[in-house]
Amino acid sequence: MERWIYGGEIDLAVKIVIADDHVMFREGLKQILELDEKINVVAEASDGAECIEVLQNARQESEPDVLLLDIAMPGMNGFQVVDVLKKSGNVIPILILTASNEMDYLIHAINLGVDGYLLKECGTAELKKAILAVVNGEDYIQPSLIPVLNSKMLDRDSDSSKIESLTRRELEVLKMLSYGTYNKEIAEHLNISERTVKNHVSNIFKKIGVTDRTQAAVFAIRNNLITI
Repeated sequence: MERWIYGGEIDLAVKIVIADDHVMFREGLKQILELDEKINVVAEASDGAECIEVLQNARQESEPDVLLLDIAMPGMNGFQVVDVLKKSGNVIPILILTASNEMDYLIHAINLGVDGYLLKECGTAELKKAILAVVNGEDYIQPSLIPVLNSKMLDRDSDSSKIESLTRRELEVLKMLSYGTYNKEIAEHLNISERTVKNHVSNIFKKIGVTDRTQAAVFAIRNNLITI
């Protein structure tokens, strides 16, 4: 479809693929969208693997214009779908439509290069507005998410400076204690004394602004210093 948008209205029919594991949600969404004669849901998928297959098959006949993609799906989740599509060179605009308001999900989606991000609680008018935006080559994030996103990004910037303040040894200790390793085990692994480990832990807590090992572990996980 040539993407011609006039005055916020769709000029030509937009072809949409919906990928979501909840049948009732897919069917309801399809019915709502197709009340607009200029929107056509051309295919549906119940999981990530099926979504990839549907897109490959659809492209042979009539390439869809937008993928409405859930995140939490069995097997291959939405993030994995985005990764596969990007690596394969598929340039279909991707609009995430999720029930989760986790900011880390939104940030990860942005980093993967999605074109839009909405919560399922959004209204029909906002969904159509987002579809118009991504079809027209623009990015769209649900406005209610932007203030929290900005705050989260500021927190990430603050975390980056905290991480940079850690010495290489302190970073090693932080990673190990975040996995639940005791001071004695850390000392043995790094071939240093327990007193030195305790000093490192104390310095780490001060530098990253936490008061206990659990908070330190959360900091490490949030900043992808360790994987769980």
